[in-house]
Amino acid sequence: MNQLPLPYSEIRRQLHAGEQSCVGLVQYHLAQIDAHNEQLNAFLAVYREEALARAQAIDQKIASGQAGPLAGLVVGIKDLLCYESHGSQAGSQILNGFKSTFSATAVQRLLDADAIIIGRQNCDEFGMGSTNENSSFGSTLNFANTEHVAGGSSGGSAVAVQAGMCQVSLGTDTGGSIRMPAAFCGIMGLKPTYGRVSRWGLIAYASSFDSIGPMAHHVEDLALVLNCIEGQDGYDSTLTEAPSVAYQPKKRVAYIKEIVEHPSLQADIRDAFFARVEHLIASGIEVVSVDFPYIDQMLPTYYVLTTAEASSNLARFDGVKFGHRTENPKDLMDLYKKTREEGFGEEVKRRIMLGTFVLSADYYDAYYTKAQQVRRLIQERTMAILADADYIISPTTSSTAYRIGEKTLDPLQMYLGDLFTVQANVTGLPALSIPMGEDSNHLPMGFQVMGRPFDEAGLLNLAKTMQNV
Repeated sequence: MNQLPLPYSEIRRQLHAGEQSCVGLVQYHLAQIDAHNEQLNAFLAVYREEALARAQAIDQKIASGQAGPLAGLVVGIKDLLCYESHGSQAGSQILNGFKSTFSATAVQRLLDADAIIIGRQNCDEFGMGSTNENSSFGSTLNFANTEHVAGGSSGGSAVAVQAGMCQVSLGTDTGGSIRMPAAFCGIMGLKPTYGRVSRWGLIAYASSFDSIGPMAHHVEDLALVLNCIEGQDGYDSTLTEAPSVAYQPKKRVAYIKEIVEHPSLQADIRDAFFARVEHLIASGIEVVSVDFPYIDQMLPTYYVLTTAEASSNLARFDGVKFGHRTENPKDLMDLYKKTREEGFGEEVKRRIMLGTFVLSADYYDAYYTKAQQVRRLIQERTMAILADADYIISPTTSSTAYRIGEKTLDPLQMYLGDLFTVQANVTGLPALSIPMGEDSNHLPMGFQVMGRPFDEAGLLNLAKTMQNV
């Protein structure tokens, strides 16, 4: 897309001035879906008639002055989020045919604000992947170049925004699953502070890492959606009240030397990153480099802990309660084994086995306990950096979008793609990816900003100053 779509604030003005209608907006996005989705595979289900009917009802609410704060905002939701009476499959065949009996808190809050849910978006199975090639529904392709991946696991969500199929997407981020596809697709993606947005209704991968957040073209759209979906919820005890006192800015940001000097970092991305650094310096912000001694431990810590949590979370998918069930099992154990063999994909099986291994009695202390200890060290060092700087900046990813199939034969190479993003999930801190231009092959690049707990406003303000650079 050569020109960014209008921000929601302008769309809202047009709606209230009678220059635009919600029905017209939905029809526009449906036309984009009709034009592109068969090739891109971003949406798994499109709620065409429902979205049009809801748009008509919201037009009437606007006319009567009773419309909610997000009236007419057209939103797509990742296939990890529950929506009452609609399918929720987590990109997996083990939930084939499952329809949710309730809506995720974040989804319900959007509906209560008169947003319009237009469909359900493709993702890596249970959020396990960096390219959207692990979906049982097939890969989502990058709108910038369909020979390349969209990024994962919220790949369908990113491409839907990228290609104008919706105004905003609601994704999830466990190790970079909002920010990585945002970078690969040239849009913005926000992972909020852990505990800011309720995880009720999110089909869990790793419960102490998972976050729900918005993806959009505009900073202000991210802020509006975050403001709508955040806040206390009796269904999620991990939510934390945001501090009432704002941080005092130091006008200083830091980058981690080991990241910008990493051998995997693409030259185009390094050059674009330091061009942004020069822009920050020119705008009066001090930029410092810092050491981070736990770079080599970051990914092992993340994967030990997330696979352990996945092993526990995914045990509920057994063919007894909901979703896929194998035919003609010999006994209960046969039911469990065959259902999971048929329903789970290869990457999900791999991570369940890894997680079960590290939780086993003989290896629990050697792996799981040790990873928890290293997680604390990573948190402490990160917070020490943020005690002296407002933000930590980096490229979002080490390279631009991979070619389809480029990484699938080597899981270790695939896992390395998360190196720059997992720190925010290990620490629970907010992080934002913003577009950083294109590389020499015209593929989008991303610039990441990570901040102190609950300082999403600061991240968004910094992004706003850099959005048009």
